[in-house]
Amino acid sequence: MICAYHAIFCAYGFWLPNDPRGSWSDWVRSWELFRYGRATKVATRRSVAGVPHDDRQRSAAKSALRYRPVVFTGRQALSVANGFRQAVDDANYSIHACAILPQHIHTVIGRDGRSVEQIVSHLKRAASRRLREDGIHPLQDHGGKDGTLPSPWARKCWKVFIDRDCDLDRAISYVQQNPIKEGLRAQTWSFVTSRRPEAAR
Repeated sequence: MICAYHAIFCAYGFWLPNDPRGSWSDWVRSWELFRYGRATKVATRRSVAGVPHDDRQRSAAKSALRYRPVVFTGRQALSVANGFRQAVDDANYSIHACAILPQHIHTVIGRDGRSVEQIVSHLKRAASRRLREDGIHPLQDHGGKDGTLPSPWARKCWKVFIDRDCDLDRAISYVQQNPIKEGLRAQTWSFVTSRRPEAAR
């Protein structure tokens, strides 16, 4: 029985739908990007970040993006966290671990009545709204005539369904260690709660 999800979602431009290592996309929406190859959807539950590939091809494809890839600053990461906290407060999600990195987010999310895709979409919207309210939206110079801003997020997310306590503990530890592996400080967020209710008392 599923008890949680390990979900990863990316900032705009970080992981392209035709990334040579694989992606979770079925198709490439932009013709300029499509010139660098079709979508490379994979179904593996394991990370493909370390798969050998042509880095020049991946970098060239990024040059075809409409906007520069989003890289969150420390201040923007805090704004993203505040958006997540609002979403958690509004919907009562159980977030057991969260790492906000410059170009992608790792989360461990407790099972909920909503799908993991719905939860991630809500987190993204709340973070985007907070970035705009704080005046530090990374794509604020690209607003439309109606005042709308492009999303700072890539579409969809990568997720693993967790159905054993040992796998849940491993996923939480992995997410907690992620900032340190990236050379950043360990992260502690107020919206992250223990996976065991009795431990939070």
